[in-house]
Amino acid sequence: MKQPVPAPAMEESFGPLERESLTARVYGELRTALMEGRFWPGHRLKIRELAATMRVSETPVREALMQLVRERGLEMHAGRSITVARLSLAQYLELRTIRLMLEGLAAETAALRIDTAGMAELAAVHEDLIAAERAGAWRDAIRANWRFHHRLYRAAAMPELLTLLEGLWLRNGPLLNYLYPHAMPTYAGRHQHLEVLDALARRDAAGVRDAIRADTIEGGIRLVALLEDMEAGRIALLEGGDAKAGAPA
Repeated sequence: MKQPVPAPAMEESFGPLERESLTARVYGELRTALMEGRFWPGHRLKIRELAATMRVSETPVREALMQLVRERGLEMHAGRSITVARLSLAQYLELRTIRLMLEGLAAETAALRIDTAGMAELAAVHEDLIAAERAGAWRDAIRANWRFHHRLYRAAAMPELLTLLEGLWLRNGPLLNYLYPHAMPTYAGRHQHLEVLDALARRDAAGVRDAIRADTIEGGIRLVALLEDMEAGRIALLEGGDAKAGAPA
C-alpha cells in the first residue's frame, strides 16, 4: 500500500518574489515616465540600454515593457522593436471625451476632500509650470502639468478612478511633447489652473469640474490643429521638437 504523499508546507507553495518585485519596480518607473511625458511618441525603447540605465538585468525590463504593450502605452512591431505608442487625432479626441467625464468626476470630488496643504501644493506646482514655460524648459513644463492634474485627482481619494485616469494618461502623456513650442496652450482669459485653484478655495465642486474640463479643451486647441496638420502631411515633428515642413497645403 502506497504511503500518502504529504502536502507541501504553506511556505513551499510560494515562489521567489525577487524577480517579480524587480519587474514591478521597473514597470512603475516606465509607467510614470510615460504619464509624465518623458518619452516622445514613436520613441524606440531598447531593452539592453534600459537595463543598463536602470542597473537591472534585461528580464525585468522585458517583462515590464510587455505589460505596457498590453496596456497600449507601448507598441510592438514585427514581434521585435518596441516604441512609444502614437495617437491619431481620432484616438486623441476619443480619449479626450472619456477624460472630460472621468477627470471632471475626480475634480469635483477632490473639491470636497482636498485639504489646505493639498491646495498649497497645487499652487506651487502651477508656479513651477509657469516658470518652466517662461524658461523654455519644455520637459519640466510637461511634467509639472502632469503633477498638477495627478495631485488634484489623488485628492479625490477614489483609487479605482485614479487607476483609470492613469491608464488614459499613460497614452496621453507622450503626445503632450507636441505642445512645446509648436502648440503652446493658450487661454482666452486666465490660465484655467488658476480657475481650478479659486474654485477649490470656494469648495465649488462644479466650478472645479468646469475649470479642469475647460483646461483640457481650451489649452489643447492648438494641439488639435497641429495634429490635423501632421495627419494632412503639412508638417512633421521629429523627436525633440524639430519641425519639418511637409507637402504644400
